[in-house]
Amino acid sequence: MLITKDFHDVPTKLGKNERPIRIFVISPKVPGYPQAKFPGVVVFSEIYQVTGPVERFAGQIASHGYVVAAVSFHEFEGPEAIPYDIEGPCAPWANHVSSPPQVEKEVVAYDEDATLTIDLLTSLPNCTGRIAATGMCLGGHLAFRAAFDPRVLSAVCFFATDIHGATLGKGGDDSLTRVRAGELTGKGELVMIFGKQDTHVPRAGRDLIRKTLEDASVPVSFLEVQAQHAFIRDESSKGRWDAALTRSLFTFMMEVFERTVGRDLGPMVEGSKGVEHVC
Repeated sequence: MLITKDFHDVPTKLGKNERPIRIFVISPKVPGYPQAKFPGVVVFSEIYQVTGPVERFAGQIASHGYVVAAVSFHEFEGPEAIPYDIEGPCAPWANHVSSPPQVEKEVVAYDEDATLTIDLLTSLPNCTGRIAATGMCLGGHLAFRAAFDPRVLSAVCFFATDIHGATLGKGGDDSLTRVRAGELTGKGELVMIFGKQDTHVPRAGRDLIRKTLEDASVPVSFLEVQAQHAFIRDESSKGRWDAALTRSLFTFMMEVFERTVGRDLGPMVEGSKGVEHVC
């Protein structure tokens, strides 16, 4: 499908300096059908904000028939993308005068960003109100937290950072604590995707995330692939981009979105009959 691009500057109450966040909206366009409606997807970016790779990723989703909202959440930095080409393991903040912005920002402010983005999507006349979420790196964690919102029916999280260490935001986060409390139990479908060579989320961290989700009976698919961190970034990946694997997992993600938000199945009814053991 053809796509169009726009943006909305949305005021926040909890962000630093109370500056607005910029939400980029990429919509499908079907000539001759001005009243067409599509499900929505929130795309949470890595710490560099909505860069070229993130915009292309969002555009591909939109071209499959989804209204996509990609949020720039560092309101203290402005909405512009941060260059990838600064050296160092935490490149965007290598010259930052104090703590990295993703540490200075409180988790409640990140959650507000997600709520405002979902609010915007559901208010758009071309959106059906059926919402999914995805994201990578820091944005993978934000997509994970977006799944706590009952309006989000599925979330696909690529190499989500800080979940295992509860280190998102100023003072840390409560993501796994909320999972243990049952806040994702009986909710939408979750997909966690990690590279086995990811130095940001080591094996022990991945094992903790998997165990916590499964112990809480969260409907989760947990994929570990032969890849490093940021393997879906098609620009300035620092030697980690795997195009073939990215294409395969993008297809997997779209199957999840098509099944969970692509059509209206009505309310879910739990069946009393267990899975039959057959050969």
